[in-house]
Amino acid sequence: MSVLQTLVVLSFLFTSSYGLVQDFCVGELSLPDTPAGYACKKESTVTVDDFTFSGLAAMGNTSNIIKAAVTPAFAAQFPGINGLGVSMARLDLAVGGVVPLHTHPAGSEILIVVQGTICAGFISGGGNKVYIKNLKKGDIMAFPQGLLHFQLNAGGIPALAFVSFSSQSPGLQITDFALFANDFPTELVAATTFLDAATIKKLKGVLGGTG
Repeated sequence: MSVLQTLVVLSFLFTSSYGLVQDFCVGELSLPDTPAGYACKKESTVTVDDFTFSGLAAMGNTSNIIKAAVTPAFAAQFPGINGLGVSMARLDLAVGGVVPLHTHPAGSEILIVVQGTICAGFISGGGNKVYIKNLKKGDIMAFPQGLLHFQLNAGGIPALAFVSFSSQSPGLQITDFALFANDFPTELVAATTFLDAATIKKLKGVLGGTG
């Protein structure tokens, strides 16, 4: 067995052993988050409150440009899920509300509609095929990790959905904001997209970007 193969096997054994001997790793939120998650809180200080979260009960504030609110229950808000590879969020969409095209680089997503009608869809990475469906109360839709997707209110009443992720911190990048709500120079945006400079400047003005 090569040195590399040995290291891989040992790494697997150490990871498996860690998983077997430690029931949980409640996040110590006073310490920095890392690519591996938060450091573990001392078990002697862990309480049942670390494993409960009430933040998804209240409606989010949809008085914004997209008329939508996402209330997260990620590791940063819900330390009990640190290390478990799962999380949730609440999605509120006012009439006309939309979560623009975005990605979650670190996790797949499942959405269940609780109220209203939500038009949702995603774009495949290979053939750029679009999958779109109007979802009603009780309907569920999956969004594979890293793919561009969206949700918008397709009805005449406020819509509500709950979302689960296959990551404690799935990440978020909204395409429009990534391009226009920053200091990405207008001429470079124009050079790397099919948009003209006038349209780009208008979008930057709406979204609060510069450059």
